[in-house]
Amino acid sequence: MQTVRDGDGETYLLVKRSAESSRVRDPATGAERYVDNDQLSVVDGESPLATAASGVPEPVRRTLGAVRDDRSLGLLAVVVDEGPIAAIDLLDAADMCESDLHGTITEFRAAGLVDEAEVAGRRGYEATPVAVEALEALRGGSADEGDGVDEGD
Repeated sequence: MQTVRDGDGETYLLVKRSAESSRVRDPATGAERYVDNDQLSVVDGESPLATAASGVPEPVRRTLGAVRDDRSLGLLAVVVDEGPIAAIDLLDAADMCESDLHGTITEFRAAGLVDEAEVAGRRGYEATPVAVEALEALRGGSADEGDGVDEGD
């Protein structure tokens, strides 16, 4: 597989090349189509795997890089849904020891998913817009959709 670019500057993954045309895949949609070979140029130095990943929204890629397992994903969801949240309250809510919680929060901070915040005079954390957007995408839409809570009642 190779990264290629067409005459309009669009980037694709080269799936199969034949004599006259090539089958390419759009990394954003996964859709495949045929393009004349003379319209394509190979992009040197760009990993085809990085090109394939480029179709996933950046906030989701960043989150996937920082989340190791269901517990850490759940921790991020708690910060998104309940934050800003004091560190002591987060420790009470999580089934993690203090060092695991601190390590995971540190990874989230490094990835730009949470920021430190003051909550009722205590140290705490709040989700960044990147984390909120990523969780919405991973949940399949808006955070307000399908949560079972009627806000109008």
